[in-house]
Amino acid sequence: MRWRRSSYSNAQGGDCLEVAGRGPGALAVRDSKRPGGATLRFSTRAWGAFVAAVRSA
Repeated sequence: MRWRRSSYSNAQGGDCLEVAGRGPGALAVRDSKRPGGATLRFSTRAWGAFVAAVRSA
């Protein structure tokens, strides 16, 4: 998987999430400070709704 980090992450690379595609319609999210830790899986629709809600908050 190719993990992507937010352009808003701090200069040290911590305190952010990484996101990777998991095939059509799915993605995974993990903590950048624990790349070997657990991942959460979402549909792209659910992730899009989450991001939209965060941006409007």
